[in-house]
Amino acid sequence: MPNDIAFLAIAEAHQIYHWLPAALALSRRAGVEVHVLSPSRMILDLVAGYDPDGALNLVRLRRPPSPPDSLFRQPSRFLTLMLNYATIRRFPLLVTTEISSGWLRGVPGFSSRMVQIKHGAGDREGGYKARHSAFDLTLVAGEKDRRRLIDRGLCGAEEIAVGGYAKFELQAPRRRFFDDELPVLLYNPHFDARLSSWLNHGPKVLAALEALTGWNVIIAPHTKLAGRTAPIRTDAPHIRVDMGSRHSIDMSYTMSADAYLGDVSSQVYEFLLHPRPCIFLNLDRRDWRSDDAFAHWRLGQVIEDMSALPRALDRAAGLQAGFVDAQEAAMSDSIDRSPALASERQADIILNFARKSEGMAAA
Repeated sequence: MPNDIAFLAIAEAHQIYHWLPAALALSRRAGVEVHVLSPSRMILDLVAGYDPDGALNLVRLRRPPSPPDSLFRQPSRFLTLMLNYATIRRFPLLVTTEISSGWLRGVPGFSSRMVQIKHGAGDREGGYKARHSAFDLTLVAGEKDRRRLIDRGLCGAEEIAVGGYAKFELQAPRRRFFDDELPVLLYNPHFDARLSSWLNHGPKVLAALEALTGWNVIIAPHTKLAGRTAPIRTDAPHIRVDMGSRHSIDMSYTMSADAYLGDVSSQVYEFLLHPRPCIFLNLDRRDWRSDDAFAHWRLGQVIEDMSALPRALDRAAGLQAGFVDAQEAAMSDSIDRSPALASERQADIILNFARKSEGMAAA
């Protein structure tokens, strides 16, 4: 069995939480050496913070020309792969959560086996791309993604496995972000320019949130959105804006909010780890009901104008009982929550795949 497993950490920090639990679980297995490869010192430092025993071998890759190091702005993945190809190809087994690494499959002589842990468990069609087919094995959170990847011809049934959602093992605890006892609304817009409620309607969304009474508001865009738009600014004392911090990626906000407001972010499934009211913004008035890319919109109220937000929030608690069954069913389909830790299940799947791959190579 190959005893060297490398995790490619060439994506932004929000993806760390999807692969790090499995890397730590593998590092505790006898005879297994786990390496983390990244061009970012800040990424490696964040990883080290979850590895007090130093079980992971942290490898700083050469960094292509890029802006200063940041958790949320990484250099070109393609250039990073090219610049560090000789280092990366030494490892018999590579694990990653992004799909850019699929490019390696087309390099003559590249022989490493590649495993992808699909990050997130959302419904957006942009989560299913042709490069998924470049991987030898894909681990998904639940049956929904297994079914969709197979149906789209991106994975064969033998090339995909359900491993759960290991990020839940690193979730931050619920905490207070405001000095008063008002309930908290989390607004979590996505970065997809075609679907984002913020990119298309930001001024009126912000105006409605600033005018809201009886609620505190956390505005925490997907970190990719934060890099594609001007900083969101407001003087409203009941609003906290986070354009990119540890809190925005470690589930601090999804665990601490009382209601969710969003569009197509997969973070809604992290919020629904504990069923609570959801409100979705259909400000472009899409015909969404038969579109599985918006399946999560069936889990709460859908409003088509920001003027409807105060009433939707007033009704949220009373309507929630009618959404709980649908929320729990959607969670069960999206994220397998078997009793065994997802990180240990993922480690088992990866090691079994490594053994099988070694046996095929020997034959």
